[in-house]
Amino acid sequence: MAVQPNETPSDAQWTAIVDCDASHDGKYYYSVSTTRIFCRPSCKSRAPKREHVRVFKTAAEAAQAGFRPCKRCKPDGLRLPDEEWVDAIAESIRAHYPERITLDALAEQQHVSPYHLQRTFKRVRGQSPADYLLRVRIEAAKTLLRESAAAIAAVGGEVGMPNAAHFATAFQKAAGCTPTQYRLAHRAPNPSKDGDVHE
Repeated sequence: MAVQPNETPSDAQWTAIVDCDASHDGKYYYSVSTTRIFCRPSCKSRAPKREHVRVFKTAAEAAQAGFRPCKRCKPDGLRLPDEEWVDAIAESIRAHYPERITLDALAEQQHVSPYHLQRTFKRVRGQSPADYLLRVRIEAAKTLLRESAAAIAAVGGEVGMPNAAHFATAFQKAAGCTPTQYRLAHRAPNPSKDGDVHE
């Protein structure tokens, strides 16, 4: 039976994907909705959840559907430029910064080694993924400090830094002041509680 684009894998296809069966290479490609990556059936990356997988007849169809070629198995010889790949990783970090993010988890998600991801990200962005993640978290914390009345520890927790002491130290190093000092210097004045206008 011909493979239709964006169909769920058959039992035989799923078995091939789980077993990294190279005999299925070229017959179809599979994509993973959570990572937006597509692979050959023989890709050695950890098997995704079946409900996140779709199959395509050609690599071109997978790419046209918005999926990026896997850096590990390079389906159909396609290779995403490093700059575009790093931008996609940075976008993922920005989308998930409140969560626990590690280099190993990012590398597994992108189907590459931690060393390759670290080296390429730093070459393209001029900073490591960990440094970029910290910058994103600090900027998000600044916004919360300016716009909310949440306690300092709660702000840290909301941006993915639940250890209050670590958050305060990292914030001071990045911003040049403590979270409390930043809030006092940048917080918008509160409107009068009784609704009166003061001139």
